[in-house]
Amino acid sequence: MAMNKVEICGVDTSTLPKFTYKESMALLERVKEGDEEARNEFLNGNLRLVLSVIKRFSGRGEPPDDLFQVGCIGLIKALENFDMSHNVRFSTYAVPMIIGEIRRYLRDNSAIRVSRSMRDTAYHALRVRNQLIDETGTEPRLEDIAKALELPVSEIVFALDALADPISLQEPVFRDDGDAVFICDQISDESANCDRWLDNIAIEDGLSRLSDREQRIIKLRFFRGKTQTEVANEIGISQAQVSRLEKSALTRMRKYV
Repeated sequence: MAMNKVEICGVDTSTLPKFTYKESMALLERVKEGDEEARNEFLNGNLRLVLSVIKRFSGRGEPPDDLFQVGCIGLIKALENFDMSHNVRFSTYAVPMIIGEIRRYLRDNSAIRVSRSMRDTAYHALRVRNQLIDETGTEPRLEDIAKALELPVSEIVFALDALADPISLQEPVFRDDGDAVFICDQISDESANCDRWLDNIAIEDGLSRLSDREQRIIKLRFFRGKTQTEVANEIGISQAQVSRLEKSALTRMRKYV
């Protein structure tokens, strides 16, 4: 999304005003005094903050116009709650507010529905967490949050987990030597066992056509349910090499199985 010539929600971003820090502070002074014209001018001049944030969420499948409108709500909330006495730039304060507003929108409109009561519990827990951090200067324990809300720790855990954005098993974790390592590669299969596989003669035949190292990788991965990281540590090679050898071995085995 180009930042200089974009039309979104009927707004031509190339015409948006730009303010220096001094001009921005002068406008904020007028806004805090109740000047409605200054408020509108200041919001228009900071719409680029919304544009910069919604680019981060461009892969979610949500219409950009919808995200822009939600982001504008976050911008307005930021302006209403901004305290000039803290000597912090408005953009520094506003961006997290805009991100939070969009994340709430995405959670509330997720295909995975979370009950209102569970969301409320999670929001209360987050608020208490922030209060405890302000009071103590350290990250509170779940037990402390649960005690403050007079709720079981398990309920706090479930509520906070429910707010987490779902991710795909094909989401890349990192890249090593040019090969992507995906979340599915990091998951152990505790139900895997040798018996149900080794009884299949065709699979045994396919395994017999692999090198010793390839056979070991396949057995560790699919018979013993180890992750690629665990296999790499056990064999003494990189995870990228495990990934390449595993894929090559499976490709060859499919010719015989």
